[in-house]
Amino acid sequence: MLSPKRVKWRRQFRARFTGFATRGNSLSFGDYGLISLEAGRLTSRQLEAGRIAISRSVKRGGKLWLRVFPDIPLTKKPAETRMGAGKGNPELWVSIVKPGRVLFEMNGVTREQAQEAFRLAAHKLPFKTKFVARE
Repeated sequence: MLSPKRVKWRRQFRARFTGFATRGNSLSFGDYGLISLEAGRLTSRQLEAGRIAISRSVKRGGKLWLRVFPDIPLTKKPAETRMGAGKGNPELWVSIVKPGRVLFEMNGVTREQAQEAFRLAAHKLPFKTKFVARE
């Protein structure tokens, strides 16, 4: 799973989901991309599952770019713990995704291959997505 090598603070406040993506909202590297249409949290496991689905679909051909990185820690308290006693320990890493954010980019494959690969990856993600191509 993806996670930062080191962070300045172990625990963070919860991030906001409002608004649209102002950065990372256009294709920069590849000819085809998958963009989000909704806001949400993307965990490192979901991102890895999408990446594996894409690479298996194109039989490890072409080049793939991940445009998001899970750098925000989510904490959880143990089950059946009483209220109080501070914040829980970091359990997983997430990336905050806003509408319009490019999640994956791909190059070196046909449009049909890319469309099918991104369709399979979209099933692994927790929000609606859209296939885009460079004009």
